[in-house]
Amino acid sequence: MTMTISPFLTALGSDGPPADRAKDMNLYGWLIGSWEMDTVHYRDDGTIQKWDGECHFGWVLEGRAIQDVWIRPKRPAPSTMYGTTLRIFDPGIDGWHIIWNDPLNRDHSRQTGRAEGKDIVQLGTDSRGLKTRWRFTEITASSFHWIGEERSSESDRWQITYEHLVRRTKP
Repeated sequence: MTMTISPFLTALGSDGPPADRAKDMNLYGWLIGSWEMDTVHYRDDGTIQKWDGECHFGWVLEGRAIQDVWIRPKRPAPSTMYGTTLRIFDPGIDGWHIIWNDPLNRDHSRQTGRAEGKDIVQLGTDSRGLKTRWRFTEITASSFHWIGEERSSESDRWQITYEHLVRRTKP
């Protein structure tokens, strides 16, 4: 089977950021490429679910944004998650607007992302109205640890709900 790139995908994709934005795009630019992951879901009832998965990151919108696709488990297995994130740098807030959507699970989240020391921290609210904190930690050129946390209110403790241990497969 021969795959052709549609005019839509050609218009969406980009080779990299424009020169005037390159420095600002560094916070997430290192993610560009393909990755595999081991996922752990900590359920409310105390049980744990584990899957493998994959994620792919690319430059979009003339390099002014980064988009990804997160798939769990790895294809060709039937999906339990198949979603995308759009990350757009906003110099007005010196941060990133993050929009996540997983139509399979009818899940979405809006967040703001910024560097915190060596980590990247995204804060926002999900489709259930819960506060979310998603963190990229232990970042290297070939791996990172992603931690998803939630809480009902500012006075509640953060609860870890997901962890992804991610390894690069292609730059």
